[in-house]
Amino acid sequence: AGDIRTGKTTAVLNWVNTRNDVDGWLCPDNENGKRCFLNVKSQNRFELEVEVENELEVDMAKIVSIGPFNFLRSAFKKANDYLMSLTSENENQYIIIDELGRLELNKEGLHTAAEDLISKFLNADNQHLILVVRSYLLDDIIAFYNISKYQVLAKGDLSSLV
Repeated sequence: AGDIRTGKTTAVLNWVNTRNDVDGWLCPDNENGKRCFLNVKSQNRFELEVEVENELEVDMAKIVSIGPFNFLRSAFKKANDYLMSLTSENENQYIIIDELGRLELNKEGLHTAAEDLISKFLNADNQHLILVVRSYLLDDIIAFYNISKYQVLAKGDLSSLV
């Protein structure tokens, strides 16, 4: 957990780069300052956030917006599908979902995969789900997904994970 723009994703990315038992998605900024999805395992990236200058020129059904941010629904579908595939054939100790926020509280974004993975990992002893969440939404996310067993980590705590 951490506040907006405090390096949560960067801290997780740095931790991931020291391990080979992690999979999932991170949402770093690309070279243009727009969020993209980064697959933790393959390091492949694809576009998530897009600029919408004129809503008349864009098929807004393909976009989900939250505040000033515009995201591709197709990117969320691809990320959700990948995460859902990890529920059946996962050998990794850690799965990352970056991040859960207002979209997921509205049952959009990565909600489908989060709901499925949280229920499957809640009682797993040797596998863990790392959910990146903004501090001010932490209680809402815990209640919304009915998460009963969890540990809150700040970005500096990642190195303590075995």
